Amino acid sequence: MNDYQDKTPTFFRFEDLRIYHKALDYVDLVARETASASQPDHTGFVAAFNHAARQIAVNISEGSARNKAQFVFYLKTAKTSIRECLVYTTLAYRNNIMNEASEAESRNQLMEMTKMLGALITSLQKSAQSSNEQMEDDDYPNRNW
Repeated sequence: MNDYQDKTPTFFRFEDLRIYHKALDYVDLVARETASASQPDHTGFVAAFNHAARQIAVNISEGSARNKAQFVFYLKTAKTSIRECLVYTTLAYRNNIMNEASEAESRNQLMEMTKMLGALITSLQKSAQSSNEQMEDDDYPNRNW
């Protein structure tokens, strides 16, 4: 794991997110595991698995530059990429590209990222909801209802 937590805040907000760095770590894991595929990849499986892994981090970064509702959309898209990676993990194990330990590590990282994204989505939705309620309160300061 990198020492990203010890760094000062960056210009790009997504680089301050732990989930972004977890996603990068996962990209590295997939690249390492699929690099050892013994047969030529005529089906595009290895490329598709690596692409899906990268899309987790890409969607987090892309969404961070948007408003909260759009960020939530991109985070949900990142969760879709996680589910894709779970399918690819299973296929890699079945096709002897990943051993049992690597499959377990992949599944654990995917589960952890899913939980982290879920928590971030919930936080953003609550924040957006309270912002909307605050706007309503500001719009009608003398309301009695």
